Amino acid sequence: MKITRVELFRYNIPLKAPVTIAIGTITEARNILVRIHTSDGLYGLGEGSPFWMIVGETQETCLATGADFARLLLGRSATDLEGTLAALDRYLPRHYTCKSAFDMALYDLAAKYAHMPLYRYLGGEKHPIVTDETIYIGTPEAMAEDAVAIRQRGAEAIKVKLGTSAQEDIRRVQAIREAIGPELPIRVDANQGWDYVSAVKVLRRIADWNVEYCEQPVKHWDLDNLARVRQNSPVPICADESLFTHIDALRLAKLEAVDYFNIKLSKSGGINNALKINAIAEAAGVPCMIGCMSESRLAITANAHLASARANIRFYDLDAPFEHAHDPVLGGATYHDHYRLELPDTPGHGADLDEGYLAGLEKVVIEK
Repeated sequence: MKITRVELFRYNIPLKAPVTIAIGTITEARNILVRIHTSDGLYGLGEGSPFWMIVGETQETCLATGADFARLLLGRSATDLEGTLAALDRYLPRHYTCKSAFDMALYDLAAKYAHMPLYRYLGGEKHPIVTDETIYIGTPEAMAEDAVAIRQRGAEAIKVKLGTSAQEDIRRVQAIREAIGPELPIRVDANQGWDYVSAVKVLRRIADWNVEYCEQPVKHWDLDNLARVRQNSPVPICADESLFTHIDALRLAKLEAVDYFNIKLSKSGGINNALKINAIAEAAGVPCMIGCMSESRLAITANAHLASARANIRFYDLDAPFEHAHDPVLGGATYHDHYRLELPDTPGHGADLDEGYLAGLEKVVIEK
């Protein structure tokens, strides 16, 4: 099964409203879509979400890089996952979001070729996946209103974006807790917005408000202070922007810098690296969460397959489509009771896009 043709699509999805975190704001999801065709007539689909302020990539860089990757893959075996993905790494370091789209498409193809749903191809079975829902940065009053609406929809956990001033962040969490009562867990995410002193101050103040963990309290490169925060925080700490690949996972595990790892396919380079991250995490006794950038339900489906296949992935933050103004995806994982993800049993990851929709997208075709 040789790779004969690769299509790269400019995959833009408008948001219902701007999304603000500590390091920036986006108004639409400017993603890329990769479709890899083979000599057997099968194709695989992958999506990358280049959240530029985190990964250092944009849609433009991904399209340019993707064209080079596509030329490199033509004529190769589509089922040689290790060899093909290693070739991309040898050709160009990093560029993880672009690589993740190719990785996802190749895993989709491999599972289709094996006539297996992706979770089974990865060696797992279905188990319940219930996502949280995110509240983005705003006034304490507005965030509290959002929290009430999320509780009324039946969420099992709320994720709260923080990372501006310490005092204002404390007020945000306090307002949310007072509005929703004591029982619903809160997961906070500072997106690198604090320094060591602010992080410890906030986390000690909010610890009694049923805060399950805090993601990335300090800068991604500041591993020493990340470890210090963990040592002095009553709230467990989760690595996000400090964790891209398995190499980062090993470094964080050696430093005992965090309690949890946040795996995101668009950040890790795809499923192949994510499996390595999880293996290191298991060996180190570090549970994982599966997270997202601003992917459509296509990439969310692939993320959910991975989560279902690995018991060490225990927390789920797969709510990006909630912010999208429309859902162009056919098949794939579906949301039930708003938060419970149900995986398909079709071969591959099971998500696709209508040809009519794709015809309206700008694309680049690479073929022999």
